[in-house]
Amino acid sequence: RTISINKSNFSFEAIRNAFFSMGFLRPLASFALAITSDRYGHGFGTHPSCVSSNLRSCAPITQLQMVESGDATGKTTCSIHPSFNDDIIDKYDAFILDQFGVLHNGNNALDGAIELVEYLHKKGKRLIILSNTSAPARIALQKLPKYGFNGDHFEDAVTSGEESSRYIKQTYGSTGSVKKALMLTWDGNKPNNPRLTVTPEGYLEQCGDIAIATSVSDADFLLFHGSEVWYRGKDTTNEDVSLSPFIEEGSFDNVDPLLKECLAAKLPAVCANPDFIVQTGPKGEGFANMPGKLAARYEEMGGGCATFGKPGVEHFEACVRKLGLEKERVCHVGDSLHHDISGAVNAGVPVVFVTSGIHRMTFGTGFGELPGEGVLEEVMEKEVGAMRPSHVVPAFSRAAAPK
Repeated sequence: RTISINKSNFSFEAIRNAFFSMGFLRPLASFALAITSDRYGHGFGTHPSCVSSNLRSCAPITQLQMVESGDATGKTTCSIHPSFNDDIIDKYDAFILDQFGVLHNGNNALDGAIELVEYLHKKGKRLIILSNTSAPARIALQKLPKYGFNGDHFEDAVTSGEESSRYIKQTYGSTGSVKKALMLTWDGNKPNNPRLTVTPEGYLEQCGDIAIATSVSDADFLLFHGSEVWYRGKDTTNEDVSLSPFIEEGSFDNVDPLLKECLAAKLPAVCANPDFIVQTGPKGEGFANMPGKLAARYEEMGGGCATFGKPGVEHFEACVRKLGLEKERVCHVGDSLHHDISGAVNAGVPVVFVTSGIHRMTFGTGFGELPGEGVLEEVMEKEVGAMRPSHVVPAFSRAAAPK
């Protein structure tokens, strides 16, 4: 398909908006792109490296041309299954598993998930975790037995917390002098806080020579690790500053003044958890607003942020490398169209979409119920455009969806 961009308004912002208008979070790897303009006195996209085999010539135009694999309508096809059955299982040698909305809800394992993990293990299927948790990979794996899973059934994990801490260490924590992070994180004073998978100090231990900043003027960078409090250290007289009601209501009233101050100080930012919202409650009836939404707010204000986790292609590819398999022999399982489906499709990894996760309220279904095909198609079209998962199931369970 072709998206026309007005010559007088040609910009990379216009290109980005064109992608968003189609529901894409980033250009798909399967796209062939040619972007040209004479606004600046020369053409863009005329270099041979910018032209794929599908676009042999690239005359100066003000259009974004996209060649996409799929059926005649431009959509890739997906198969709908009543359960996570052998029709799916036997196609792959390994599965990359999301946590929230697939395995558990932060408090308990989801119905059928423990039994399915056991079944996959018995069938010799290899399992690896891919999660947007801000916790290190080892902590994510250590938490699984808490929900009733056998931790030995999981080979490894890739988490946004692990990848972001590695970046911080390379960028700020290995300079020869201590750098300070203004850290937005989870409330450690809240009893049995399920979101506090690792303490601020536990996270920063992986980041090299990093200390906690107690003021904006004292900080070298802004860290979106959680979304409940501005943490100012356990050995200080400064109290943590609550970001409420952001996590409950998504209100930026207590957040914007701090972000504006950070922006004025030109603080670069790092986001260790790119999720916007997650489900809460025993039956997933509630929602909590997450660090990814704070990072997006900071970017909207004009700040720069290095964000880690899904839908980043590199995180899916890291899982595939750890498994040592060809992509077509590996399948991702997730419940977010934005993070799981778009990320896996962009990475060229088959993917199962679990409908009883974060989008269940949108579908208007109970847990373990498949939405009607019309509703399913409408939501996918709205959220991710022409991208489609390889498979759709109601839950990560072998139990069939009720008819």
